[in-house]
Amino acid sequence: MSDGHETPPGWSAEQPPPYRAPGSPYSGGGPDPSAWQQPVPPPPPYGQQGYGYMPPPALRPGIIPLRPLGLGDIYDGTIKLIRSNPKAVLGLSAIVAAVAAVPVSIGQALTLSSIGDLLDDPTAQPAAMEGGFVTQYLPTIISSVVSLAAVTILTGILIRILGRAVFGGKITAGEAWRLVASRVPALFGVFFLVLGLILVPAIPMAVIFYAAASSGEPLAALGLGLLFMLFYIGYALFINTRFALAAPAVVLEGLGPVQAMRRSWRLVGGDFWRVFGILVLTMIIAWLVSMIISFPFGLIAGIVSVFGEGSTGATIAVAVVLAIGTTLGAMITYPLQAGVAGLLYTDRRMRSEAFDLVLQTAALEQQRQGWVHATADELWHPSNARRP
Repeated sequence: MSDGHETPPGWSAEQPPPYRAPGSPYSGGGPDPSAWQQPVPPPPPYGQQGYGYMPPPALRPGIIPLRPLGLGDIYDGTIKLIRSNPKAVLGLSAIVAAVAAVPVSIGQALTLSSIGDLLDDPTAQPAAMEGGFVTQYLPTIISSVVSLAAVTILTGILIRILGRAVFGGKITAGEAWRLVASRVPALFGVFFLVLGLILVPAIPMAVIFYAAASSGEPLAALGLGLLFMLFYIGYALFINTRFALAAPAVVLEGLGPVQAMRRSWRLVGGDFWRVFGILVLTMIIAWLVSMIISFPFGLIAGIVSVFGEGSTGATIAVAVVLAIGTTLGAMITYPLQAGVAGLLYTDRRMRSEAFDLVLQTAALEQQRQGWVHATADELWHPSNARRP
């Protein structure tokens, strides 16, 4: 016992003085005027902070912290993008998903109806077989074309919304469309160029496989087909990863299709495997979410088609149920994939161009003014950071 205080067991007899906040009535000695005159020392250089040093938290005015992003930051930012502007994000996604879901739902309804006819009369010829190409493939092809076109436009709009949400600003669907409308041709240019690169190897591969199958050696044709399939999947994933950031570059930087693809190639090149892993993980998550949401609707549609015995009313009901399930699944997965692509683009610019410093400076100025001005969109232009 000394000075009325007892040193706890295991503690050194010499302890630093207790903390006194300047002007705090709970510091035991009243205000300390000299503390206001002492400059706050800067943090020690990296690598010399010592044990227990905690760097200051990164500025976070919007959906992400303005520093290089981790995997959790990317997914958390994507969820915050949806929650911060649900009317624009989910509303637009629902419209696009519904338009794309109608043709394929009709095709699936016709197929399920034919299965119901076959169960009712095993000797009957299924309607899907009688209709041939029209009932089996045409709705899916139409749906794919509509879906690809609509998703291309939707991705551009969502990325524009994301560009403002990074600073904590909100933007309506109409305003986002007005800002993106002039970039739609460039978005389609990127889409068709990437699609062409993906399809180029498919033609010679199909010719070689057909020649092998016609030679009378089915095992050799099967082995060759599996080998080509593995190669093609890897090639398609490589192309998709390398040009995954082209759409954000078109919308946020105002680049043309070829320039945007070159920009994406350079940005991804610095961290290919990380971008590849996040994109593949996102595709798996989107597929699982879509399956979980649409499974109950598919089950209901199957039951209705069997007990409806192929009637017109049952076919319409099945098409409606399938369209609802597909729309709800896509309404979530479309923003997920667009948000991840936009935040990966942001992260790559932060890591390769110190773009986080540009964003922090702008965010502090906007914080001082108390609002997010529309000119924040201009900060994404590549002239505001070093090119990779």
